[in-house]
Amino acid sequence: MSVPVVYSPHYLDYNFGPQHPFSPLRLVMLLELLEHLGHPPRFTEPAPATREEVRTVHLESFVRRVEAASRGEASPSFEHYGLGTADTPIFPGMDEAARWLVGGTLSAARMVAQGQAKEVLQLGGGLHHAQKDLAAGFCVYNDLSVAIRHLTDQGLRVAYVDIDVHHGDGVQWIHYDEAAVLTLSIHESGRYLYPGTGHIHEIGKAQGTGRKLNLPLEPFTEDGSYLEVLQMSLEPALRWFRPDVMVIQCGADAHYQDPLAEILLSTRAYAQIFLLLRQYVAEFAGGRAIYTLGGGYSLDATSRVWALLYLLLQDLPLPEQLPEAWLHRWGSQLGRGLTPTLHDPPNPYPEIPRRTEIERRNRQVAERLLEAVRPYWK
Repeated sequence: MSVPVVYSPHYLDYNFGPQHPFSPLRLVMLLELLEHLGHPPRFTEPAPATREEVRTVHLESFVRRVEAASRGEASPSFEHYGLGTADTPIFPGMDEAARWLVGGTLSAARMVAQGQAKEVLQLGGGLHHAQKDLAAGFCVYNDLSVAIRHLTDQGLRVAYVDIDVHHGDGVQWIHYDEAAVLTLSIHESGRYLYPGTGHIHEIGKAQGTGRKLNLPLEPFTEDGSYLEVLQMSLEPALRWFRPDVMVIQCGADAHYQDPLAEILLSTRAYAQIFLLLRQYVAEFAGGRAIYTLGGGYSLDATSRVWALLYLLLQDLPLPEQLPEAWLHRWGSQLGRGLTPTLHDPPNPYPEIPRRTEIERRNRQVAERLLEAVRPYWK
């Protein structure tokens, strides 16, 4: 049985401008690639989230500022709320565009909670940096937390897993004291990368203590080390927590081509990660999961990583070569050649001189994390 796909053309309205890295071209390229491969998705189209649904997570004062900015009003208070910055510039209709993305992830959550589907792919969203009263890191409203709030309001225990290269800080802080939400973010260390958080000592507070996990990785981490520490940490956490549903943010920006970070994952690693996560969904969460997109700023890599996600979730064959027509169209539009195969070529970057040391440090991080949280797993 195929996994339902949630998508609306309105997602393309979430657009910070032609020079901004969080580009709607990523989705356009992905959808055209799937069509050229002969596997065009059949969509379930969501409704935009209502103001009241956004307010289950975000403060009234913040929502009012987003609405005012979207109407073209000016206020010196906007920047205090993260609006009008270089990362999150204001654009007309921003409130409604963001609510469409929230509505998509919320629709996926409803489908799972109501038993209409076990797994759902939301072809958008993943805006994990938005906080209760702050837009940040390309994220206006936090679709993930609105969906998680809906699930926990239904009495469900949620495990949130974030493989974006940047720490999933907004989701972590919004649910920091909640016992019903386990979060695990695996990301490049905040010592080197935005948002500067996601350290192993951030383990939650009050009833959430021991239920917020972070794996801050060394720059230039490669496939083997990434997969090793992910399994070391996530499997025992899920085995203990036993969620009713998993929410998974599938950012593609840990790929070695990504211009905004220094983790060196290949497409083959992403395929292994997606299969591993799906295995954990089946083993620990009754087969129930919501998958969203997220970051990814190499158009070449991101379109291929998310095509892999779609094809693997639908149990479709993985092609070796990408369609010539798609390669020509997008190579011409972007003014550069694209990788002609779904998977990366072998040995795509030079030998990493500190590989053994990087692997040792990452393993140590996973061990220290488990030492910190296991006393609370009772």
